[in-house]
Amino acid sequence: MAKTIYLIAGEASGDFLGAGLIKALKTLSPDVNIIGIGGSLMETEGLSSLFPMQELSLMGLTEVLPHALHILKRIRQTADDIVQKKPDVVVTIDSPGFCLRVAKKIKDKTSIPIVHYVAPSVWAWREGRAQKLAAKVDHLLTLFPFEPPYFEKYNLPTTFVGHPLTEQTIKSDPTFRNHHKIPENAIVLSILPGSRMGEINKLLPIFIETAELLSKKIKDLHLVFPTLPHLAPILSKTLKGTKLTYTLVTSITEKYAAFFASDAALAASGTVSLELAFANLPMVIAYKVSFLTYFIIKKLVKIRNVCLINILLGKTVVDEKLQKDCTADQLTAALEKILNSKGREMKPHLLEATKRLYPLTSDSPSSVAAKVILEHCS
Repeated sequence: MAKTIYLIAGEASGDFLGAGLIKALKTLSPDVNIIGIGGSLMETEGLSSLFPMQELSLMGLTEVLPHALHILKRIRQTADDIVQKKPDVVVTIDSPGFCLRVAKKIKDKTSIPIVHYVAPSVWAWREGRAQKLAAKVDHLLTLFPFEPPYFEKYNLPTTFVGHPLTEQTIKSDPTFRNHHKIPENAIVLSILPGSRMGEINKLLPIFIETAELLSKKIKDLHLVFPTLPHLAPILSKTLKGTKLTYTLVTSITEKYAAFFASDAALAASGTVSLELAFANLPMVIAYKVSFLTYFIIKKLVKIRNVCLINILLGKTVVDEKLQKDCTADQLTAALEKILNSKGREMKPHLLEATKRLYPLTSDSPSSVAAKVILEHCS
C-alpha cells in the first residue's frame, strides 16, 4: 500500500528543501503520496498546497502581529487536515513558529510520527529550545555536523543529513568578466549587503564607503553586487551617486559566476558565507543592528563567532567586523590585507569547511533525509 507523507514548509528556504525532498522520496518510493503545504518549487514537484505558503512567510514582530489571528487559523486548519488525512508521517521543514505549533496539536490528538527538518540554532542561543523540540517531534534532521549532540542529550533521535548547498551547482563561468566588460587586470570585489531591507539600510552605506576608501588604495578596483531582482533598483539608485565602477547581477547562476570571478568578498553575516566558501573566495563578514537589538542579543547569544565558517571550524579564520567594529576603516584594512596576500592563508580553511557540510555517506542530503523519513512510515 502506498505511503502518505505530509510535508509542511513555511518560507522560501523550506520550499527549496521540500522540493529536493520530494524528488528523493519519489526516487526511493515511486508510489509515495505527497500532500501538505509548500511553495512554487514543491508544487512543481507535484504538491498541491493546502493554502498558499506565502501566507506564512512573515518575519519580524511588526509583520507577524497584524496577521496573528489568521496564522492561528492556519495552524488549526493544518492540524485538522493532518488528523483527517492520517498520513504515515508528518515532516515539518524549518519555520518553527508555525511548524512546531502544528506539531504540538498533532501530538495531542494522534500518534503520527513527526520528523522536523532543520534544527533551531540552540548552539547559538536559547539552548532550552532543544528540550522543548524533543517533546514535540520524533526525529530531527540537521544541516550541520556539530548539531546532533545538542538534541541527543534530550533523547531526540537526530541525523546529520548534510547541507543543501552541497546539492547545488556552484561553478565558474570563464566568460563572466568579458560579458560584463570587466577589464582583465581589474581587482574584483563582490559586495553582499544582505537580502532584507533592514540589513541593506544599515550595511550598504558602510560597504559603499569601504569601497570608496579601498579604491584609493587598490588600483583598478571593480565591484560586483550580486542581489535579488527586487532589490537591484535600490542598490542601483544608491550606487549612481558614487564614482565607483560596478556591476549588478540578479540571477543565482551569475551570483556564483561573480564569486569565482572575484578576488575577495565583503558580505553580511549569513548563509552567503558558505556559498562564498564553495567558490573558495576569501571574505570579510560584517553585521550591524540597532543598539537595543544588540543589547538584547548580547545577553542571549553564547557563541564567540557569528560566521558559519568559523563556527564549523571551531576557530576564527574569517575576519568578522560586528557592531562598533563594522566601520569603513576597519573593513578597508581587512579587505586590503586579503587582496594583498591573494587570500592564500584563508583558502585551505574554506575548503576544509565545505568538506564538513557533506553527508557522512555518498548520498545527497535530500536522499539521506528521505531514507530517514521513509523509515518512519514502516
